[in-house]
Amino acid sequence: MQQSVNIYNTLSRSKEEFKAINPPFVGMYVCGPTVYSDVHLGNCRTFISFDIIFRYLSHLGYKVRYVRNITDAGHLESDADEGEDKISKKAKLAQLEPMEIVQKYTVGFRQVMEIFNVLPPSIEPTATGHIIEQIEMTRKMVDHGYAYEVNGSVYFDVEKYNKEKNYGVLSGRNIDDLLNNTRDLGGQDEKRGSLDFALWIKAKPEHLMQWPSPWGMGFPGWHLECSAMSNKYLGAQFDIHGGGMDLIPTHHTNEIAQNIAFCGKHPANYWIHTNMLTVNGQKMSKSLGNSFLPHELFTGEHPLLQKGYGPMVVRFFMLQAHYRSTLDFSNEALDASEKGFKRMMAAYDVLNQLTPSATSSSDINALKQRCYNAMSDDFNTPVAIAELFEGVRIINSVKAGNETITEADLNTLSDLFQHFLFDIFGLLTEEQSANSVGKIIELLIDIRNSAKANKDYATSDEIRNRLLEIGYQLKDSKEGTSWSTV
Repeated sequence: MQQSVNIYNTLSRSKEEFKAINPPFVGMYVCGPTVYSDVHLGNCRTFISFDIIFRYLSHLGYKVRYVRNITDAGHLESDADEGEDKISKKAKLAQLEPMEIVQKYTVGFRQVMEIFNVLPPSIEPTATGHIIEQIEMTRKMVDHGYAYEVNGSVYFDVEKYNKEKNYGVLSGRNIDDLLNNTRDLGGQDEKRGSLDFALWIKAKPEHLMQWPSPWGMGFPGWHLECSAMSNKYLGAQFDIHGGGMDLIPTHHTNEIAQNIAFCGKHPANYWIHTNMLTVNGQKMSKSLGNSFLPHELFTGEHPLLQKGYGPMVVRFFMLQAHYRSTLDFSNEALDASEKGFKRMMAAYDVLNQLTPSATSSSDINALKQRCYNAMSDDFNTPVAIAELFEGVRIINSVKAGNETITEADLNTLSDLFQHFLFDIFGLLTEEQSANSVGKIIELLIDIRNSAKANKDYATSDEIRNRLLEIGYQLKDSKEGTSWSTV
């Protein structure tokens, strides 16, 4: 941990030297998925980015407790306090129990994370597993005068809170501007103010997921869940809170307000946010038809893709843009990453075949320091990768007899590639990646089974036929679906 790390803190809008509250221990909370559908690539980018941060801090010697939750209730369609619960709605459409939906998509999420070689977090709590903590947190906020109950629902009083604190401290937005841009309640809403948000929502009789509380049967608000879980596992104040940048204006803003109203402390010292994905320069969205899921990227089964790309190529591609920068998907960019990845891995294989000399032509220790400097500068993976490609050049030049390297420098270079490619970047060799093919096929079989269950036989047949085209045959039987190479 002699290497100091600078982190861009959304809270201060500047890079700051990272100072852990209780070194060498670090607490990091990242908002996890709402498990009502297949995980999309935007989520994958966020979780891969925080996997790198988790790996790098651990590599430096920090003992990181990484908490990433599963949202399995309370996230309404509007991302606010209106509409139906996303999981309950999916359960009704599929005529299943909500927890069947949760189980299905939680398993699918973990499969995709494993395929991308994302390490599991230290703790992966669920919202429904912490109802008691959420009720207690709500009760305390009412006692402290920052929340009020109306007809069985409990709301956070934003304007009262803002008189004492700065509600827009994270987003930089002024509350008067927010009020001017928020629709008037018009007497149709039980909230006191248009910015107030629900901590606890009274459940209608037909609501599938509800629990007893001091205010009657209901369910927690989406924002409250993360506050309760981060507080339980990392304490009232911890080191790092992360998520996608779309969470800044509302979800993370409300988390800060809740925590301060609950215990008087700002929850996290450093707020880290990842940027969005675009496709050929356009924002990725289902309505534009340019959104694709991980399995479509692996198989190439999408109109915008010319072919499929391996999980490690996709991971390598994601690392070639800084986590705070927009990442643009295109066939050309993915092709370039595929070539770069293969070149990097080929150089790593050559490393073990090099013959050391009495002198070195290049300063390997300086190269090593530049790699660490890049990662310590707000986890700048693209710069670190560029430095490693200088290492690739040296390796190939030594192999060709144009440069020399001492045994000590060769060992340093070998350790550098080992640590960065595998321990920090989380990449796998082609041999290791081959083992993940089976995991991808199992994921596709699960998706195909869901398609068949929904009588979507076109998708089911398409998956079977595309797998056959690339040499994998599916066989259906009473016991289920098996696969083999052709």
